[in-house]
Amino acid sequence: QAQLVESGGGLAQTGGSLRLSCSASGQAASRYAMGWFRQAPGKEREFVAGVRDTNNNRYYADAVKGRFVISRNTDKAGITLQMNDLKPEDTAIYYCAAGIGGHPHFERSYDIWGQGTQVTVSS
Repeated sequence: QAQLVESGGGLAQTGGSLRLSCSASGQAASRYAMGWFRQAPGKEREFVAGVRDTNNNRYYADAVKGRFVISRNTDKAGITLQMNDLKPEDTAIYYCAAGIGGHPHFERSYDIWGQGTQVTVSS
């Protein structure tokens, strides 16, 4: 059974850091494209960062570029998201996703999703 489980969310102050982890099992671990999305209250879910196993290219939303770093675990069974210089606008539920193709920015490129982890940044 394909499964993604996020962890590492919590409360941080502006300028602080958090590290999110996503553990993949079953078919999710064999997906070569993985990424992070987030959904803030009252807003649509949006792309945050993505990585592809084929070329290890990393993709970032403009809002997080230079602050967040996505990495794939050495055993390929998951990814992490290092979030630095956090801002109140980073407050959202963060979702891990896995897929087999398509543009990494689009939700339709992913077919397996985690339940999400809350990140709250206080000002």
